Amino acid sequence: MQPDMFVDEAMTPASVLATLQQHRGAQNGLTARELCQRVTGKRGPGIERAMRSVVEALRTAGHRICATPTHGYFMAETPAELDYTCLFLYARSMTGLRQIAAMRRVALPDLAGQLRLPIGANDDPATTNPNPSLAGTDGGSDG
Repeated sequence: MQPDMFVDEAMTPASVLATLQQHRGAQNGLTARELCQRVTGKRGPGIERAMRSVVEALRTAGHRICATPTHGYFMAETPAELDYTCLFLYARSMTGLRQIAAMRRVALPDLAGQLRLPIGANDDPATTNPNPSLAGTDGGSDG
């Protein structure tokens, strides 16, 4: 991550992680607005974009940060919470890849180079929710 991507000096990976460490499990999630407010004392689309970039970097570093439209951002407390977030991210990625394949007029496997991810045929996040406490999530944009 480049330092110039931050719109606020307080919005750092360490500060976001420290805040989320206090919010374990879906029942303790924070909305994007709440997370930004707790970390920086500020609100707004710019600070939320910066926060999402920080969360992306933390996830890439292996931190188990979950997010659902219903529960907000939180640290995974159970394997089911982590699985649900991974399926949500997978579905969102596949949506983008399908759009690119259609616009390029190529088959999705050709576009993805025969990419195979360890997701079974019954693991469609639109119809499968491994954690009943996450029921009602709709794949919105807060994750």
